[in-house]
Amino acid sequence: MSRLNDLIRQVGTLNGTLAADLQLEVSALADRRSFGLNFERHVPETVELPGRPVRKGDKVRVLPPRGETAKQSDDRLWRVLKIRKTGALATAELVDLNDETASITSDVGDLVVVAEFRDPIYPGLVSTGKVERGGDKPFHTVINAENYHALQTLLFTHRGKVDCIYIDPPYNSGAKDWKYNNDYVESEDLYRHSKWLAFMEKRLVLAKHLLNPDDSVLIVSIDEKEYLRIGLLLEQIFPEWRIQMISSVINPRGIVRANEFSRSNEFIFFVWAEGTKIAPSVIENTMGTPVAWETMRRRSVAGARGKKGPGACGPNQFFAIHVNAETGYIEGRGEPLKLEGKVADYEAPPGCVAVFPSREDGMEMNWSLTDGAFDHRWSKGFVRAGKATLDKPQQYLIQYVLGGVIEDIEQGRISVTGHAADGSVIAEYVEKKTIMAHTQWDISSHNAQQNGTGLLSLILPDRRFPYAKSLYAVEDALRFFVSNKPSAVVLDFFAGSGTSAHAVMRLNRQDNGFRKSISITNNEVSADEHKLLRDQNLRPGDGQWEEHGICEYITKPRIEAVINGKTPAGELIKGDYKYTDQFPLCEGFEANVEFFTLTYEAPLRVASNRDFSRIAPLLWIRTGSQGRRIDDISSGWDVTETYGVIVDLDQVDAFVDGVNKSTGLTMVFIMTNDDRLFESVVRSLPGHVEPVRLYESYLRNFEIESGRSTR
Repeated sequence: MSRLNDLIRQVGTLNGTLAADLQLEVSALADRRSFGLNFERHVPETVELPGRPVRKGDKVRVLPPRGETAKQSDDRLWRVLKIRKTGALATAELVDLNDETASITSDVGDLVVVAEFRDPIYPGLVSTGKVERGGDKPFHTVINAENYHALQTLLFTHRGKVDCIYIDPPYNSGAKDWKYNNDYVESEDLYRHSKWLAFMEKRLVLAKHLLNPDDSVLIVSIDEKEYLRIGLLLEQIFPEWRIQMISSVINPRGIVRANEFSRSNEFIFFVWAEGTKIAPSVIENTMGTPVAWETMRRRSVAGARGKKGPGACGPNQFFAIHVNAETGYIEGRGEPLKLEGKVADYEAPPGCVAVFPSREDGMEMNWSLTDGAFDHRWSKGFVRAGKATLDKPQQYLIQYVLGGVIEDIEQGRISVTGHAADGSVIAEYVEKKTIMAHTQWDISSHNAQQNGTGLLSLILPDRRFPYAKSLYAVEDALRFFVSNKPSAVVLDFFAGSGTSAHAVMRLNRQDNGFRKSISITNNEVSADEHKLLRDQNLRPGDGQWEEHGICEYITKPRIEAVINGKTPAGELIKGDYKYTDQFPLCEGFEANVEFFTLTYEAPLRVASNRDFSRIAPLLWIRTGSQGRRIDDISSGWDVTETYGVIVDLDQVDAFVDGVNKSTGLTMVFIMTNDDRLFESVVRSLPGHVEPVRLYESYLRNFEIESGRSTR
């Protein structure tokens, strides 16, 4: 509706009566409500592209004078009709997109290109640096981009191939924590929640196409501001997937707020495909921890003596356990007591106390073990008498070891280090215990202050990033779904400080895995920095502005620092990693990463192979981000360990010979507009090699996606 209202206001400038009539009809429609989650779609969303060269035909916005903030009246979109150059100066003739009678002339330097999300984009990537410390391991990828366009880009490289997506989207707190249409969304914005939902829906729909439809997971971290809405939105987008929500304590002390309960937790949605298995995982390290002894008496009233129906016990689970009154050790048991038998009539052996399962109120219960199972476990040292409770109906606490613990002992995960005087086992864990986590997490390693913000202050001592996630919380969340996938692809398109990429590196170190992370973040500055930089007559696109953006100032430096083990100043990082894998931060990781900035290319230049260097990284990423990249095809063709590219089809024989000699090659890119020639090359290739036609597949991919975004 907000989009309709904007259009009605535009009509009102030309015909007030017509605008009023339209407003009446729209208001009537707005009163209708359908079932499900209802919100305004706010189409189209727009994004400014500072640094993108202005070309004829572009949509642009005229920037405000330096030092000033754009006003609503200056937020119009224009089409570039012509660009004139006079010496070093360039001016553009512009026409208003909504009123072709309105035209102006502007310096090109005062224009910024704008992309609406119904416009087709033709993306490329430009490398802005790399770290190589992992030998022949695949590269992690960091992309500086508007995440919607980056997701569209990944549909060309990773459609249906992503194993896990972890995102920590803006919480929509009203404190200028995110932008919509280039403006910070504040608490007073009446469309704040619907803008956020529209913003999220577009991205989650694309994310679904990236996920492996048979075996993958989406993980969304959120707080109480939007958790109800995002839950409904996820159900609408993923109706056939399993969804669970976890409550996780991130600040045990709580965040104090006026006249509100102190917030200590956030919520994590797990959305997984039908074929996805959750791996029981380590949440706390149990190595060296003694085994747990459980109470052997049934707890539920349904397990009381003589009860029938669900939960009732058999007649051989009510018997006396003979405990030596002097030593407190079990000496044996009696025969199961029939239902009509009375405890008061039972005679214990001399010197022993007859212990029957009874509650403190006198209700006779049953043991958790039958008489035969008791005999077997007691003989193995898995049953013992605990403390005396002589003043209560059950005069000794009887304890036993659960079947799962016994299985861990038999499998060597628990070591029996000795036996107590009563013959009961003394045992402790020698491996990290695997458990299925509960839906309530209160785990010390997930403290965001200590293991998020605090850890980041060690890595980037002179830089601040608010609300960094606990590294170990992200690591644990990922482990449930990628611990059994050593080559998993993990995507985070709200990468922030880069915690998810950091967590993937830790997981790889723990099992020598080859998982790849893809981190997408823009280069926005905070609202406070935005004002300070404006006051310095700077604006987006200026070097001094961009160097303070989140990607350049936080994400890239953090990932580079944790791999090298050194701060941006070149000093060894102080401190140690904790919990699951403990080692000094200064050791770094054996990992590779490359940093990219998303570019916006002209389709005709792409189709005529004039921008291959911008498309080359996409081909490399599509084939696994590993080994040498083909950046130059001036020789007509080239082949690497994983893929090949041919542009000169007169050299097909040599190309095919190179393909056959590369044993690990799985994909080739064939540049031709001729169907016959393409098929001819395909017939010459080995059967295991996937052929991709350039640039048809590239152009078609983004034309389809631009059409999808209007629906």
